[in-house]
Amino acid sequence: MSDASRLKATVYIGGLDSAVTTHTLHAAFVPFGEIVDVSLPKPDLPSSTDPHRGFGYVEFEQAADAKEAIDNMDQSELYGRVIKVAAAKPQREQSEGLGSKTAVWEQEGWLAKHAVSEEDRLAAEKARESEAAAPEDPMQGLEGLDVAGPKPV
Repeated sequence: MSDASRLKATVYIGGLDSAVTTHTLHAAFVPFGEIVDVSLPKPDLPSSTDPHRGFGYVEFEQAADAKEAIDNMDQSELYGRVIKVAAAKPQREQSEGLGSKTAVWEQEGWLAKHAVSEEDRLAAEKARESEAAAPEDPMQGLEGLDVAGPKPV
């Protein structure tokens, strides 16, 4: 199964109580289809007493089963807490986006999204030059400001 089809068949479950286990998630989501994998990411800090980070993932055999689970389980209650169930998103790389050690404008994805063509850059430069060439009258737009009250129509 390709990574794209695996991602479409995976759901994110957020807002989980600390008592929830992989067995609990499996039992809660098995009515929607064949489950391939259930995971509950561990806390980043090894000294944490929580068994997981409050969210998990359930990977189904079929993408249609994942959609069915989202439609039926989103905003439902599990262990007294309302859970959020949505399609899983791909994991971001550490070198991309906020929190990375590389400036955003030095990242390839940012440049591809925000790149300006040479033609657009030249047009913007020409517009700035024409604005700078025409001296602006500092008194322009101040007509009638010496009169108090609303402007006459």
